[in-house]
Amino acid sequence: MPILDIEIVLRPGEALPADLAKTLAELATQVFGAAPGTIWVKLKTIDADNYAENGVGTETYHPVFVGVLKAKLPTLEQIQAEVTALTAVIAEACGRPQENVHVLYEPEGAGRIAFGGKLRGSS
Repeated sequence: MPILDIEIVLRPGEALPADLAKTLAELATQVFGAAPGTIWVKLKTIDADNYAENGVGTETYHPVFVGVLKAKLPTLEQIQAEVTALTAVIAEACGRPQENVHVLYEPEGAGRIAFGGKLRGSS
């Protein structure tokens, strides 16, 4: 089920490839070993004027923020393996260094997320 909320801070004048969301979904499939139709990617952009970091002056690093929602969370070791692989593929696809990709795992979705009006349970 992973749902990825990906936000990219754009460089001035940067245009993303039209198929970037699809590319990211396919790359995530490799990371999570998911069946077709079980990974959703929501891709959003943030204009550089709407992003700031403290202590860095006018220069920004144009990061990528990735939220990961899964029905059940894996072990910490599995999360680390997923984060390592996901960071690498997202950085490559988005043209960013890996240190500028930030991943946040959301609390488990089971019991609190519904698809088509049907609550997804813990089983």
